[in-house]
Amino acid sequence: MPPSGGPGPIHQNAPPGSMPGGPPGGGGSSGRDDSYFTESRKGEVNELRQLLRTFGTERDKQRKREIMKKVIAYMTLGIDVSRLFTEMMLAIETRDLVIKKMVYLFLCNYAETHPDLAQMCTNTLVKDSGNEDPMVRGLALRALCSLRLPQMIEYTSEPLRRSLQDGHAYVRKTGVMGILKMYHLNKEDFDKAAFNDILYDMLRDPDSSVVTNCILVLNEIMADSGGMALNRAVMLHLLNRIHEFSEFGILSVLDLVPRYIPANDEEGFQIMNLLDPVLRTANSGAVVATIRAFLSIADAIGKRPGDARDADSPTVDDLKRQVCVRIKAPLVTLIASGSNELTYVLLKYADQLIDLCPGIFDDEYRQFYVRYSEPTHIKHSKVRLLAKLANPETAPDIVAELGELVADIDETMGRLAVRSMGSIALHDSGGQGAVESIARRLVEMLDLQGIPHVSSEAATALAGLVRRHPGIITVVSAPLPRALRYITEPNGKANVIFLLGEYGESIAEAPYALERVIDSYDNITDDGIKTALLAATVKLFFQRPPEMQRMLGRLMKKATEDVSSQDLHDRALFYYRLLRSSPDPNVAKSITTSKSMSMTTDQFAEEDDSELRAALMNEFNTLCTVYRCKAENFIEEENIVKFVKMPKDHPLPREAIVATVADPGINTIVDQFGDTTIGNTLAAPPSIVCAPPAPVGEVDLLGFGDDVPILSAPQPPGTNSLQSLSLKSNVSITGEEYQSKWSAVSDAEAVVISTPMRSGPTSTDAVEGALGAFNVMTMASGELPAEFKFFLYGVEEDYFGGGYFLIQAVLMKAPSSLTLTIKPCGGDVDPIKRKEKIDQLVELIKSALGEYLH
Repeated sequence: MPPSGGPGPIHQNAPPGSMPGGPPGGGGSSGRDDSYFTESRKGEVNELRQLLRTFGTERDKQRKREIMKKVIAYMTLGIDVSRLFTEMMLAIETRDLVIKKMVYLFLCNYAETHPDLAQMCTNTLVKDSGNEDPMVRGLALRALCSLRLPQMIEYTSEPLRRSLQDGHAYVRKTGVMGILKMYHLNKEDFDKAAFNDILYDMLRDPDSSVVTNCILVLNEIMADSGGMALNRAVMLHLLNRIHEFSEFGILSVLDLVPRYIPANDEEGFQIMNLLDPVLRTANSGAVVATIRAFLSIADAIGKRPGDARDADSPTVDDLKRQVCVRIKAPLVTLIASGSNELTYVLLKYADQLIDLCPGIFDDEYRQFYVRYSEPTHIKHSKVRLLAKLANPETAPDIVAELGELVADIDETMGRLAVRSMGSIALHDSGGQGAVESIARRLVEMLDLQGIPHVSSEAATALAGLVRRHPGIITVVSAPLPRALRYITEPNGKANVIFLLGEYGESIAEAPYALERVIDSYDNITDDGIKTALLAATVKLFFQRPPEMQRMLGRLMKKATEDVSSQDLHDRALFYYRLLRSSPDPNVAKSITTSKSMSMTTDQFAEEDDSELRAALMNEFNTLCTVYRCKAENFIEEENIVKFVKMPKDHPLPREAIVATVADPGINTIVDQFGDTTIGNTLAAPPSIVCAPPAPVGEVDLLGFGDDVPILSAPQPPGTNSLQSLSLKSNVSITGEEYQSKWSAVSDAEAVVISTPMRSGPTSTDAVEGALGAFNVMTMASGELPAEFKFFLYGVEEDYFGGGYFLIQAVLMKAPSSLTLTIKPCGGDVDPIKRKEKIDQLVELIKSALGEYLH
């Protein structure tokens, strides 16, 4: 043993941070150094305690922060450092906000598990909530409300009420969130304090972030009654200030619009025109929320059957169709330019809108083509959507595209491609001759022996197709006996057997094809094949008795003795008794060979999901769209937020002229989401007709006694410079026209702009596709050793002048740069307006090529 007071032995199991030496007298006769297990050793917590005791005398601010970070780090790792509570309380007296914030975090973390310790810091927090620094006041208030102890209510109420009248916005918005914490802590005391009325008063707060918090808190507090109460005054006040809100705040206001019932049609149109600029932002959440708001307003103000309104008043369906036309371009652009996760969700929304208004998205079908670089889930979604975009004009291209995907290495992709082709033929959306053409393609797929899943899906699609269009059986019948030998998947085999039984009278080899299957009955493991075989054999027996009699008897014997499937066993007994006991064979024939399987509609009964689609439209812009099921299917009933439209009674009659809802201007809203704009939505006045502006008057928005002048009426379309450019989506010009127009504009009138690029494109197709999404068309393009060169053009909508913009774009490879030469031709002659349009066109091209630019 070393002498007393000397260094002791080094133990491998010593706690981290401990020193190998022990205190005097640390040795023992048992060979164990008891000093390692005493509180006096320097463990993690004790080491921190020693550091915190010197905290007040430490001069180095960074050193102090490091000590605090170490405490928080241990706390985060799950080490109990509550023994340091007293030392941490002493450290709260500092002017360093970083340290103060970490101390507050420590206090809040241990308040619930150590309530007795938390009460020790109450006076300090209350004192800090009156500090001269607004950041300290806000942090202290947040910490005080986060203690979440019932006994703290009496200490919290007064600082909370005082914070709501604070001169600094940060303190006020922190106080608003503190009200919510108090509500969850003690609802009775909350009601006594009448904080609800205070929150409604604070909707007039000059700071938009405070108003945003008020909306969120009111919605949560009043969730049982459907959210915060809405009336015309509140709604108009928020809409008039929407341009002041942050991105998150705008979403909060937009979520209120679907719950608001406009006073009359005129007010509904004004709200839609006010929100129209939000569609030009690059924020998908805002765009989708605006779409939901538009659809809700259309549902509220549209004419319904039985309404005693003018015959010219638009119906609900007409307004929703106009809404879909308006939102098509922004939605398609976001789908083409978003992240993979975002694209998938937007495709789900597009699917809903396509079901709501069929045909609206048909001309954008190329935007839904599958790209090689896309992840699997997006490819699958696009293939499903392509079938819904088919019409006589687009069907040939879509079917050809799907045909290329059939043999894809992804099995699910191949199956979906075959199903989509079958869906186009089943719904007869491809025009004259499309059904037979698709049927021939599917027949060819039956012989793809190396791709069994394609053959199986083709057989399934043909079975449904023949039921809908019996006339194509002549195209389908010939390869069926051969396909029965090669198809291995149970579903496909069962469908081929069904076709042989249903139309075996015209197929010479049908009985012998079925006989081979009957002889191998004992090797069949799938009950679906056995059931289809039994039904097909009985049907074919009545059509061709001499050939089928013996094989039917063999099948009946095996099926009645088969106990692997109760349904199959009962069905076989039914057929046996029917054939044996029926006095008139024609009765049995009429039962078994009836054409009840033929279809008179374009979809199967089990595919009719009209009720589900209607329910999902009511929950648009929620997870219900992504999951494709109602909220009650994945949310517990008590957690489902009620959706209540307000107000039930308006102060104005339907015929009254309402005060105009002012449009705060496009740029102010767009700026909330960054400088990105969506090119081909810079347009166009919405198809929804703008109501005529009402005379400017005065109205008390919130009923608080102050008359607030209403802002001027919104500008008519075309008067705002930010709405001065909209390009047509379906235009084309010949090379000769392009050359003549280019030559007609002198080089002096051309605008040349150069900008550096982060990286160059890999091919011309990538650039053409990106620009095409923004309606900038390509006349010609090519790749040279040092550059890519494009000859582009865009044509304005007629109501914006109908002018042409001819563009030569040169993308240098190294160093990467973009040079645009733009020549305007026709359209506006005003040089100021023309310059504005060219500037917008340049921004539009930069947005399209954003992935390559800095």
